[in-house]
Amino acid sequence: MAEALHYGGKRKDKPFVKVNCSALSETILESELFGHVKGAFTGADRNKVGRFQKAGEGTIFLDEIGDISPYFQKRLLRVLQEREFEQVGDTMTKVMKARILAATNQDLLAKVKQGEFRKDLYYRLRVVELNLPPLRDRKEDIPLLLHHFLRYFNDKLNKEVVNVYEDVLKQFMAYSWPGNIRELKNTLEHICILCKDSSITIDDLPADFADLSRPKTSFGAADAADTPQTILSALEEAKWNKTLAAHLLGISRRTLYRKIKEYNLIENIKTR
Repeated sequence: MAEALHYGGKRKDKPFVKVNCSALSETILESELFGHVKGAFTGADRNKVGRFQKAGEGTIFLDEIGDISPYFQKRLLRVLQEREFEQVGDTMTKVMKARILAATNQDLLAKVKQGEFRKDLYYRLRVVELNLPPLRDRKEDIPLLLHHFLRYFNDKLNKEVVNVYEDVLKQFMAYSWPGNIRELKNTLEHICILCKDSSITIDDLPADFADLSRPKTSFGAADAADTPQTILSALEEAKWNKTLAAHLLGISRRTLYRKIKEYNLIENIKTR
């Protein structure tokens, strides 16, 4: 979402800087955002340019903003109000020209009422608010997101995973995705790393999906492939196309090859 707002707007030719606020301690986050001068603290053996400065006139995206400490909330409020900051250990004021985008999966208004998040910072951040429903409430987006991430990981991992079987898509649509889009992305990365074929099958799904019942196939329950006769029947129906036979059985092609060898069906296939 943040990247789409940046690259689809007037600042698309300017820097886009992301910061995961929940992944950094208060001290490190302060140094990362504001930068520091040499000698500001133990280990600061050189000057460091902060991300506010690196963003220039572009966009800085503060993810998981709900996790920042009260101290850092106060420092961030000043940046938003005054559009200026100082590096850690320095007194020289620098101008902050970047646009700030922030995101959280928490209810910030509830945190304000509980005294855990500054009210003034909340309203200062909430100039334009976009509420994105959790993935479980907009499952119609899953096919589009799935193919988007497949293209991304194919490029990143130099893979050619281009097809998703319908029974796999049904599993994705049935899953509740408590980790939202980030979980979907991580799941696809896991699959793309381990998948050895160009198609994603049920066997490629990670353990998160183990509690979901496997879909029925043309031959009944998915575990029907544990009988030699069922495998031969599937191969006959698929006209000895092993990829199609594996799909009919609800298993991966490599699993089908393993079962053919396990049940000593190679000779049967050769005679066809």
